Amino acid sequence: MAWFRKEKKPRQPLRERLEIPRDTWEKCEACDHTDIRDKFLRNLNVCPACDYHRRLRAFDYASFLLDEGTMLEVGGELRSVDPLGFPDYPSRLKKALTNAGDTDAILTVTGQLEGMPVGIGIMDFAFMGGSMGSVVGEKIARLGQRSLEKKHPLVVVSASGGARMQEGILSLMQMAKTSAVLSQLAERRIPYISVLTNPTTGGVSASFAMLGDAIIAEPGAVIGFAGPRVIKQTLGQDLPEGFQTAEFLLEKGMVDRVVHRKELKGTLSRLLRHMTGKPAAAAGYSQQET
Repeated sequence: MAWFRKEKKPRQPLRERLEIPRDTWEKCEACDHTDIRDKFLRNLNVCPACDYHRRLRAFDYASFLLDEGTMLEVGGELRSVDPLGFPDYPSRLKKALTNAGDTDAILTVTGQLEGMPVGIGIMDFAFMGGSMGSVVGEKIARLGQRSLEKKHPLVVVSASGGARMQEGILSLMQMAKTSAVLSQLAERRIPYISVLTNPTTGGVSASFAMLGDAIIAEPGAVIGFAGPRVIKQTLGQDLPEGFQTAEFLLEKGMVDRVVHRKELKGTLSRLLRHMTGKPAAAAGYSQQET
């Protein structure tokens, strides 16, 4: 009888098994420390274990530097083309747009940094290694011209493997183009600060990246023109320890200061106020100025 027979029911799991998204965890490239992705992001993509400064996307960089609600993109309609008919270049551009978004290798914006109106250009290594093509040069030139018109300071955050070979001499011309705009800023005593991140190499380091009135670098950033392997083969001798790092360049006088990413916004604000003669209390700029 059913009264004396215990019916077996399927056992229900005590806990429901949840699927963890693949991008929940991230690993530091320097020390292999693995942590929750959100923890890295809250720490401005700096490893909480070894303090290694991982690459930060251009939009995220701009968001933490500029005051909330003040950011406005400049030159966002510019797109790279294939002027030389370089093999496979259009397909590589299409892939870069899919992977990195539509800002090309640099995002140029205006906004307020602790109440001070500024123009900021931030290179994005995710777009073809942050290579400098015609669009990069044009965006910096337009942002520089806007700084000349508004008399607002200019900041450029570099992260690049150098000039974009697929655009040949047109890419190399951007070195002179950007340098010419910066010389006009210098003539009119409008501050320009260059921030060097990992890596800053090639034609970028040979032009606008090293022309700042003040040059700041992130800790551990690789900065130079050619790679250490090429230099070692050319010189035929071993290179000093820490060669081409931000700390090495600071010691040799090529960089003015090495600044942790958490302290960068405050450092830029103090520098710009000192360079423009604006005290901290004079932060009452209207948003229309940007």
